[in-house]
Amino acid sequence: MTSQFELKGKVAIVTGSGRGIGKGIAVELAKAGADVVVCSRTQAEIETTADEIRSLGRKTLAVVVDVRQKDQVVGLMEKTRQELGHIDILVNNAGGSFRVPALEMSERAWDAIIGENLKPVFLCSQAAAKIMLQQKKGNIINISSISGLGPSPLLCAYGAAKAGINNLTQTLAVEWAPYGIRVNAIAPGPIETQGFRDTTPPETLAEITSRIPLSRLGQPEDVARVVIFLASEASGWITGFTIDLCGGPASLLMLKE
Repeated sequence: MTSQFELKGKVAIVTGSGRGIGKGIAVELAKAGADVVVCSRTQAEIETTADEIRSLGRKTLAVVVDVRQKDQVVGLMEKTRQELGHIDILVNNAGGSFRVPALEMSERAWDAIIGENLKPVFLCSQAAAKIMLQQKKGNIINISSISGLGPSPLLCAYGAAKAGINNLTQTLAVEWAPYGIRVNAIAPGPIETQGFRDTTPPETLAEITSRIPLSRLGQPEDVARVVIFLASEASGWITGFTIDLCGGPASLLMLKE
């Protein structure tokens, strides 16, 4: 059965893979046997991730790309196909947000958050799928969030974008199933990245952890292992689902202010 989880010979692209969850996913995919294309807007960060992947004996490309721009996204997919031969796995991880009350959110802020979180998932998925359908197979995995599963105080645009990703996941899964392309999503709860720790007061971290039934924050590797499952043959009859990855029922863990 363990062979069903192996990714040897597969080529994966992970967006937003210079740090945090994205970096964790990229490195764990390489450990599972995949060659991994890493990309973000910051050259130094993705080069660090690429170096770790090379140290594992896997092939990699480090591509600077703004996944909000269609021409750059198409260029990323073509570069991957030209240099590594095919695209088997796409992990849409890039995104970000900031906290602001809904009454105070500007139109510009709303557009920026939707544009950074939801639009790239569509652009990257569409561009990758055009290559995958020629191969008659492929896996797309979208990193959503607990914020897309329920109320998200101070994160209204981010929550709306992530809820949109969950719906888009279902729609693309149905449309692209005839081409052998599976599309799934993961909705993580609180993940202990450096960025999360830097922006969350210690007392808030303690309060969040106290509401997690498994009594700990998630780690990037926790997300990565579910990505590996969804990218492998072990999940061959799963498509169109969003996996709640919160250390317990998501309803218990919605962030409180």
